[in-house]
Amino acid sequence: MNAHSLTLGLALLCGALGPAFAKTPAMTGKPSAPLRLATYNTSLYSDEAGGLVKELEGDSEHARKIAAVLQQVRPDIVLLNEFDYDDAHRAAELFQTRYLDVAQPGGGKPLHFAYRYLAPVNTGVPSGLDLDNNGSVGGTGRDYGNDAWGYGLHPGQYGMLVLSRYPIDAAKVRSFQLLKWSTMPGALRPVDPKTHAPFHNDTVWSQLRLSSKSHWDVPVQTPSGLLHVLVAHPTPPVFDGPEKRNAARNHDELRLWNEYLSAGDKPWLCDDKGQCGGLAQDARFVIFGDLNNDPVDGDGRHDAIVALIEHPRVLRYPTPHSVGAEQTSLAYAAKGIARKGAPQQATGDFGPKSGTLRLDYVLPSAGFSYVGSGVFWPANESPEAKYADGSDHHLVWVDVK
Repeated sequence: MNAHSLTLGLALLCGALGPAFAKTPAMTGKPSAPLRLATYNTSLYSDEAGGLVKELEGDSEHARKIAAVLQQVRPDIVLLNEFDYDDAHRAAELFQTRYLDVAQPGGGKPLHFAYRYLAPVNTGVPSGLDLDNNGSVGGTGRDYGNDAWGYGLHPGQYGMLVLSRYPIDAAKVRSFQLLKWSTMPGALRPVDPKTHAPFHNDTVWSQLRLSSKSHWDVPVQTPSGLLHVLVAHPTPPVFDGPEKRNAARNHDELRLWNEYLSAGDKPWLCDDKGQCGGLAQDARFVIFGDLNNDPVDGDGRHDAIVALIEHPRVLRYPTPHSVGAEQTSLAYAAKGIARKGAPQQATGDFGPKSGTLRLDYVLPSAGFSYVGSGVFWPANESPEAKYADGSDHHLVWVDVK
């Protein structure tokens, strides 16, 4: 084949492949810019349905602080945990136009995300079942929340919001909101330690959903190629009884991502559209979220988060840290609440009972090159500390190429 024929053949091949065939930075010889990935539990929730929308329609100091942090860090893709969901997506629109698009004190320039993804979650959705075994179904306040598919005082409380500078393929999102806990092989079915009987009867257990909010695989088309953004917010491994049902659920919610990444046939792992199986073994991904489990400290079954951090497909990189975390952790240690883990690696301050913990994670896949990382937790004496207290969690970011 001569050079002309080879060139023509390649041109025809590219034409046949159409828009899906895109030149990558490696093909063009241009270096790719680092991709900044972040997770942030914003505490932008209300105990009343529509409460967050009302707050954002006014002048919310809380939202301004969250926006200022985001404007400082300027991620390309970020997951916001504990951002109440509403069907009209009004809260997400208000947060973008009234807070992120406006320069905040200390935040710097406005920050616009052209793309977002949000969807219903299990929190606050009535199950119609007695999930807490108190002898009644539903009720008000905490009784209502305990019998919802995921704890919440109204549907959508503690929701999730993905913001991106790059296009999101919403039609190809995989959601595991409806996946039954009992379908997971080896599921940790809670047991009453006194009677050694299952905490939930068979009828309840067969219907109980695994995800306390939801698990999403959100495809994002970045300049370097397709990235699967895997997001979740597992239940805290506390607020239960001696059966430790929340600790078991947290463990298996984390294990869901481990199973999703691992090779092998998984006919039980079916999304809400009925597609079964895990993530393709050659796919690039990043796991985001307040995963509510510290590798060594606090409550919960730590083996689940350790297994995820150390999964063969997850990039090994230096643990994000901050000066503020170290200062706060050491202050608690002086009062007798010491961390086993490195004090600078905590991502939140959870008060005098729990102290500081590492609960928030950004875990890119092993195909990336590590550039840098951090936790936006400034030193106590710094000007940035004035707006870094909008949540009990702090934003975690990682730069990769």
